Amino acid sequence: MVKTVRLEPIAQESAVETNGNLLSVLLHQELTVLKECGGRGMCATCHIYVNDGMGELTPISRREQRTLAIITSCRANSRLACQARVKGNGVVVELPPGMYVNSIKDVESLIGRRAVQDLLHPLTGAVLVEQGKLITRSMLRQIEDSKDLNLNAYFKHST
Repeated sequence: MVKTVRLEPIAQESAVETNGNLLSVLLHQELTVLKECGGRGMCATCHIYVNDGMGELTPISRREQRTLAIITSCRANSRLACQARVKGNGVVVELPPGMYVNSIKDVESLIGRRAVQDLLHPLTGAVLVEQGKLITRSMLRQIEDSKDLNLNAYFKHST
């Protein structure tokens, strides 16, 4: 049976089969979602906010709880789209603002420009470069050298 999910702030509705995950809804609407872990609930790249209808989704699993715990932009209404399955109508979803950085090369290509939106760490959702800030080589070096973000280990595996 088909359920309806509303996407904000784009004010679009999308159909999903009962027990279909919210990630399929986002991909169906051709929204840019990286899904770095392949839908296993281990990265932050499909992090969403459920503005309404949380009770119409499957419960949060322990794996999803652990992943949400490391996301810096996590709220009480946060879910991972790959893990949240739709059981009923009335779900309203909002994507967090910002763009997840897939590799250091993504940032290198932007040197000398201002960030159009926040650039986010692919695992934690931490803001690497704030919207409106000029992206410089020294900023890139700080991102690469940041032990707190553990980017070097991530990017060595993903590039």
